[in-house]
This record gives sequence, C-alpha cells and structure tokens, in this order.
Amino acid sequence: MATASYGYYRGTIFLAMFVGYTLYYFNRKTFSFVMPSLMQEIKLDKDDLGMITSSQSLAYAISKFISGVLSDQISARWLFSIGLCMVGGINVVFSWSSTISVFCALWFLNGLGQGLGWPPCGRVLRKWFEPSQFGTWWAVLSCSMNLAGSFGPIIATVLAQSYSWRVILSWSGMTSVAFSLACLLLIKNEPKDVGLPNIEPVAKKSRTACTDWGQLFLIQDKGQSTLTGSSFISALEVGGLLGSLAAGFLSDRAVAKQGMRIYGNPRHFVLICMMAGMFVSMYLFRVTVAPDSSQLWIFTLGAAFGFSSYGPIALFGVIANESAPSKYCGTSHAIVALMANIGGFLSGLPFSTIAKHHGWEMAFWVAEITCGLTTVGFFLLRNIRTKMGHMSQKAD
Repeated sequence: MATASYGYYRGTIFLAMFVGYTLYYFNRKTFSFVMPSLMQEIKLDKDDLGMITSSQSLAYAISKFISGVLSDQISARWLFSIGLCMVGGINVVFSWSSTISVFCALWFLNGLGQGLGWPPCGRVLRKWFEPSQFGTWWAVLSCSMNLAGSFGPIIATVLAQSYSWRVILSWSGMTSVAFSLACLLLIKNEPKDVGLPNIEPVAKKSRTACTDWGQLFLIQDKGQSTLTGSSFISALEVGGLLGSLAAGFLSDRAVAKQGMRIYGNPRHFVLICMMAGMFVSMYLFRVTVAPDSSQLWIFTLGAAFGFSSYGPIALFGVIANESAPSKYCGTSHAIVALMANIGGFLSGLPFSTIAKHHGWEMAFWVAEITCGLTTVGFFLLRNIRTKMGHMSQKAD
C-alpha cells in the first residue's frame, strides 16, 4: 500500500510540475517566439531587443536566487503556483502593449515571476526521489523546457499566419493562470504532508545566446528563411531534450557505480564531455553555415548544440543540489543559478550590442571563446571538494 501511495503521488506531483514548468518556459520565451512577427508591426533594432531580453534576465537572476532561499523556508508548491500565475498574467498584459519602455518593464516583471518556478521543483524532487533516481528525474523534468522550446517556435510561426502576436501571448498567458490553480492542488511539498514517511538519503561509498539569437543570426546574417530560423530553434530544443535525459541517466549510472564522494563528483565526466561538445557545435554553427547550407545540416547543428548545452544545465543544478544538506538544497541551487542568470543577462543587451556594432559573426565568436574557457576551467577544477561543511560518516 505504501509503495502504491508513493507511486501515485510521485506520478501526480511530477506531472503537475512538468506541465507547469512547460508553461513557465513557454511564457518566458514567447517574446523570442513571436519576435519576427512583432518586428513587422513595431520597429525594434538590436539594442531594443537586447534591452527587453536583458531586463527579463536581470529580474530572473534576482528572483531565482531569492526563490531558492525562500524554497528552504516556505511552501514550495505555493511559490511554484504563484509564479506561474504571475507570468501568465504578465503575458496577457504584454499583449496589450506597444512601447519599448512598457515591454521592458513587463518583461522585467515576467523575469521576477519566472524565478519562482525551478527552485521549488528541485526541492520537491529531492524530497520525493532517492539519490540514485534524482538526476534522472531532474533531467526528465528539465525536458519540459525543451518541449516548450521545440514546439513553441513552430506553433508561434503557424499561428502567426492566422492570428496576431498579441493573441498568441494572450492565449498562452491565460492557460498558465488556469493551470497554476491545478498545481496548487496537486503538488505536495514532501511525503509527510500526505501521511507517508519522508525519504532519508543513505550514505554511499566513498546557454543561452544561441537559444535567444540563433534564429535572427540565421535570418539576418545567413540569409535563411523565417521558417528555417524557427525550425532551428525547435531542433535545438529537441536535441536539448535528449541531452537532458542522457545527462541525467548517464550521471545516475556513474553515481550508482562509484557512489557519492566528498572530492569531485561522479557526474563531472559527463558534464565536461558535454561542455566540450557545446564548444565544438557552436564553432561549426559559426563557420560552416552559409546562405546555401542545407536545412538538414542547420538542424543537425541545432540538435547537437541543444544536446550538449542542456545536459550541463541540468547537471549543474543536480550537483549544486547534492552538494548541500537537504535543508539548504534550495539555497545552494540558488547560488549556482545566480551565476547562470548573470550569463543570461550578458546574452541579452551586451550580446546584442556586439552584434549591432561588430556583426553576428563577432558576437558568436565571443560566445564561443567564453564557452571554451569555461570548459577548460571546469576540467581543471573537476576534483575540488563538492560537499559543503564538515562531513561526518553519516553524511547527508
């Protein structure tokens, strides 16, 4: 009976978070999805686009850090549901607007709401799943982003043929508001909330620039069609879905085989391999794509970049969550997420400014070099201490 109860609640809670975070991510990227059709109605240059995306990234960085700390102190399900309702409502209001200043203000508020989504998910997952399953389920939940990212551009492009970008944002926003109520009812913070024993971990033996700007790079610099640009983003997200699953599964296998240890982490090898793949795929995207390049090659590069970039995104969160005692896992993840969102902010206005004054080629070269240096740095630090504080024999 207990096993059946755990299975029921795990399935229900996970499904609610998966659908909920799919809506989170779709409403985070709606501006990017409808950017081509929006620019046909409202004149926006690269700095305007960068300002809008950076305003969201800045707010997201602030909010996700605060949310990570709060998720250790207050109800995770309330944080998750309130954030989803907030971003949905803001998308509806965004659809009524027409000026750059209002766009920036609303997308800043969208970023504040977006930050309330993922930290509660990480805490709920750690409370409901064992350590040897944690990475896999984290990765599967991360695929909600890829699901929204892969179908989003295609859906937006198809709907834009019959409806305005305003209708698309309004519909997506209202759907999120409605589902936030379902999340509040279905998500449970931990097993003891429904009368089940909490899961106690047992000690074991001892990017962003391409996802936001890739389609404009293809359209404006490489002479590709709008449909190709949107399809590239979809291919990237499909690859990201597979990469997240592979990263979670392979790193969980490494944990099961080697066990968790204080120095280094069994997941590091998978992480470094994927980061190297991200550098290579970004380089090939920059130097090989031309106006006459085949769509198959463009989509293959998109899928390869997605595979190698979303895997590390998932693993950084898993490693951060595992590095702290369970009562501080949200705070630990928030610290790592803060740095990730600083990168997200830099991929907005600063990146677009480089593209405006020096061209897309230079902008992607800067992103490529940054990726390569990060990979080398992480390789050199692969054996550092990965457990916070003093560790006893019965470590958490």
